[in-house]
Amino acid sequence: MIIGIDASRAAGTERTGTENYSLYLIRELLALGSPHQFRLYFNQPPAPGLFPDSPSVLQRVIPFPRLWTHVRLAWEMAVRPPDVLFVPAHVLPLIHPCAVATVHDLGYRHFPEAHPWSARLYLDWSTRHNARASRLVIADSCATRDDLAKFYSVPQEKVRVAYPGIRPGFASVQDADAIARVLDRYQVPRPYLLYVGTLQPRKNLARLIEAFARVPEPQALVLAGKKGWLYSDILSRAESLGIGHRVVFTGYVPDEDLPALLSDASLFVFPSLYEGFGLPVLEAMACGVPVVCSDASSLPEVAGDAAILFPPTDAAALAGAMNRALTDEILRRELIRRGAEQAAKFTWRRCAETVLQTLEEAAE
Repeated sequence: MIIGIDASRAAGTERTGTENYSLYLIRELLALGSPHQFRLYFNQPPAPGLFPDSPSVLQRVIPFPRLWTHVRLAWEMAVRPPDVLFVPAHVLPLIHPCAVATVHDLGYRHFPEAHPWSARLYLDWSTRHNARASRLVIADSCATRDDLAKFYSVPQEKVRVAYPGIRPGFASVQDADAIARVLDRYQVPRPYLLYVGTLQPRKNLARLIEAFARVPEPQALVLAGKKGWLYSDILSRAESLGIGHRVVFTGYVPDEDLPALLSDASLFVFPSLYEGFGLPVLEAMACGVPVVCSDASSLPEVAGDAAILFPPTDAAALAGAMNRALTDEILRRELIRRGAEQAAKFTWRRCAETVLQTLEEAAE
């Protein structure tokens, strides 16, 4: 059959969670060796080599100035429909054939105050639309599957859980010079605790800074990620606590620099209030770093018994968890060992196999 895929999000230059999900999942779907034909739809020309050249893969670049999904992609679906359309990281066009969409999270329903009102309205509409219009729905976690049932009455038999994976080659960096070059590039002092992700209220970073104030020097706190909504509030919290000099904002860190930045961290901390999956936790584990993360939403599914979990609204518990992970060497070694085992369970191949089976099932 012909499988159409909205690959527009995979072609971006500064990819974050959902964009990376789209890129690595599509690559693995193409590598499975299935008998199907794939049409990849782009709103801009992809970088050369982003996806492999193959007789079974057609890359359709169909630019359009505004409303690309609901006008240009919808028109493409009307005149040249595939047998099934897969949208891994965006919203289904209003006109579409049999379709499957991934719903990554419903954090805006749990913490509406952490999103601008316009974003909340759009997220609510697009998620509701994807859930209702899809023949089957992909969810990143059981937590997201359960949220779809709770907030939008989506039957669980309509949802397939496909855990994302760790990208190939993502592992601990042993080259001291390579690490030093990355740390110098982002002006990161040693030793340091690390957070990776967009800087926005849902990530609970103001509380992380409050807890970090109870971690003794010389540890620094490195916040690596794009500046999101209300970023300035996070910065001002560090200044108000008198630890602004110990908190480093690197900005966006590209994929190629992340393993080195993770590998040299004393500890990886992920205090998020809500996550549809929480891939940075697994990436830290794959790099041999002890992990402290919140016990919210999907994170217990991701971390298993390989991290110290804490209630995300309890700054004292977070501070205690960080200090314990920094000082208890036996615990640190055990977290590193368990983390390597946990990270190995999550691969893009497994994710792609589940997604392909779902697409085949939907088309039937």
